[in-house]
Amino acid sequence: MPELPEVETIVRELNKKILGRIFIDVWTDFPKSIKKPKSFQEFRKSLKKKKILGVKRRAKNIILTLSSSKSLLIHQKLTGHLLSGSWIFKKKTWVPKARGILDEKANQYIHLMFFLDRNMMLALSDKRKFAKIELWNTKDLEKDLKSLGPEPLDPGFTFEKFKQCLETRKRGKIKQVLMDQSVIAGVGNIYSDEILFRAGVYPLRQVSSLKEEELKRMFRFLKEVLNRSIKLKGESFSDFRTLSGEKGGFDTIRKVYGRKGERCSGCKARIQRIKIGSRSAHFCPKCQK
Repeated sequence: MPELPEVETIVRELNKKILGRIFIDVWTDFPKSIKKPKSFQEFRKSLKKKKILGVKRRAKNIILTLSSSKSLLIHQKLTGHLLSGSWIFKKKTWVPKARGILDEKANQYIHLMFFLDRNMMLALSDKRKFAKIELWNTKDLEKDLKSLGPEPLDPGFTFEKFKQCLETRKRGKIKQVLMDQSVIAGVGNIYSDEILFRAGVYPLRQVSSLKEEELKRMFRFLKEVLNRSIKLKGESFSDFRTLSGEKGGFDTIRKVYGRKGERCSGCKARIQRIKIGSRSAHFCPKCQK
């Protein structure tokens, strides 16, 4: 699932491309992805002629602030990613007008297409069709998002704030707590593994057992790993692609996630994988205590 760096990558690219554009129409072959309003026809009618005033990220959500006090929320979920390009509809599928990166298989699962003014097209490729699209009254959306935790890359997110967040889940396992969106927003499976490895913290440790020095390392690498991934345009271990359809570059520095059985880059022990609830955790049995 795209996490904070992947969503932030898309948001930054969208800000360069679609600010001031107006929605002309929208197409889908999977109306169930539209969660609000329930009717696709109502969604389509309400979206038309709305101007894009801003694009921002909150946790793993892409939010387009529109005219008429409306906001469009897009959560890409497990395999979804937005694409910008030009397509033609051929044999019940969208085909890129020109040969190139948009031909890659991961970019061909288009189930939602936005048509903007000046002949711009914005597509959602989503292999598993889990993505969530909602059109809100802006004030109502702002209230709904208040349940999310603080943004870890905000200037006001200090070490003291980080400790306060973890205090609310003292008995929790640190891997799960880092992924809890009500504690800290935007961190998921990939980056929790990478942060904990770099900090030398075993994923099943209870929050209450962590020492000040370990917390400081976690805080440092929380910001360092997320910022580094944004610079590299995210992680494309699975289906994520940038707005142009290209892979992100974080894979070049990925240490443990998805590397079960491989040698640790530090001590050369074998990377292990365990289940925590319904999720997995990858770690080095020697480097992480």
